[in-house]
Amino acid sequence: MTDSDDTPALSESELSALHEAELGVEWLRRAHGSLIEVHHATGHAMDHLHDAEATLREAGHTDLADQLRDELLPRGAIEDRWTYDLLETFEADILADMTGYERRVREELADGQRHLTERRQEREWNRRANED
Repeated sequence: MTDSDDTPALSESELSALHEAELGVEWLRRAHGSLIEVHHATGHAMDHLHDAEATLREAGHTDLADQLRDELLPRGAIEDRWTYDLLETFEADILADMTGYERRVREELADGQRHLTERRQEREWNRRANED
């Protein structure tokens, strides 16, 4: 059974569950974007600090340059993990798992169709606009 626009007819509970799964994955995608931003910002910061090392060495501050080279630049952003590693782990684990799960929910409930809640809202708003 389908709604008037060839989308699957779902109960309100099914529609709500599907919508929540879609929103959850959309928020994970936003988190992914934030992790990419952290990765790039950290990389730029480290590039500047690498430049500071060379400049400090040229200025005769070898102790400060050595600390950057030996202790600070090689360390990870969180414990011993660099940001690329955190990003790759996020992509391979939770993002991949939840994206696959959301796809399964869509396949089982809605023949793979996305944004059914928004489609219903669009239909309703168009119907209201055309009532007069």
